[in-house]
Amino acid sequence: MTDIQLVKFSQSLFAVRTILVESIKVYGVLLKIMIPALLVVKVLEELGAMQLIGAVLAPVMYLTGLPALLGVVWATTLLTNIFSGIVVFVGLAGQLSLSVEQVTVLGTLMLIGHSIPIEGAVARRAGVPWWVTIVLRVGGALLLASLLHLFYTHFNLLQEPATIVWSSSGGDDSLTAWVISQAKTLGMIYFVILSLIILLNTLRLLGLERLMHIGLVPVLRVLGIGRSAANVTVVGVALGLSYGAGLLIRDLDQGVMNRRDAYLSLCFLGLLHSIIEDTLLILALGADLSGILWARLIFSFVVIAVLARLYGVWEIRQPVLE
Repeated sequence: MTDIQLVKFSQSLFAVRTILVESIKVYGVLLKIMIPALLVVKVLEELGAMQLIGAVLAPVMYLTGLPALLGVVWATTLLTNIFSGIVVFVGLAGQLSLSVEQVTVLGTLMLIGHSIPIEGAVARRAGVPWWVTIVLRVGGALLLASLLHLFYTHFNLLQEPATIVWSSSGGDDSLTAWVISQAKTLGMIYFVILSLIILLNTLRLLGLERLMHIGLVPVLRVLGIGRSAANVTVVGVALGLSYGAGLLIRDLDQGVMNRRDAYLSLCFLGLLHSIIEDTLLILALGADLSGILWARLIFSFVVIAVLARLYGVWEIRQPVLE
């Protein structure tokens, strides 16, 4: 083996090691959230509280055409994250007969309304009040999901039975069987995370972020989000709200971004972030891209366009320091 081949081999090993270390770190953080969420849901199920929660959330689920029991999935997602919601969904999916439309509508709820305690706190630090986050993300999720339900049913679209890619073993109600089933699901999630990290790194090498920047920045500026905030927003759209918010907070503190741009950017990221990773996760549940990606994109642009006009009426502005 030549010196050049040795160098390339060493670089490949380093890249593999980096990806594995990153995936394990991400997985470890998620396990600390998912396992307690699973245990809480199991306890609630054993106590018969699942039906009660479903009854409480039934009116909300009715608006979106979803079974009341799926309210537990969304409630879990709102309080924790999408992965926890997926684990709960997999455990409940065997009890329900769902259409592609219903999985798509549920996926839309999960994509917009998730991790509210954590991401809401991040947004608050950047200047977006809690009530705005809750109205925007919980209310926005319900609005878009309801509109999608009306659209799909009116035109008789996506009414075929959904193929649930991830499924939990059924037939055995023992605690041992439940533990084995959840362990399999959690193990599968690790390989999903590993695959996503590999895919994201590959797309980054191929210049996808640059293409997203070229495509999104002009649109964001038309919506009223300034250049400096638009650049940071693209990062958040690709990598996640926390990444984008972290950069926004830095720029806001340094005086290179005004309050209006930071506010609109954070609201946009609340509706649309981690667009590749999160979309692929919900797609794996059997959802359709028309709702979880394209409708969400259009909805986000429309909402931020309206907010930008309202912000102008309120005249809550500060000069941009550049």
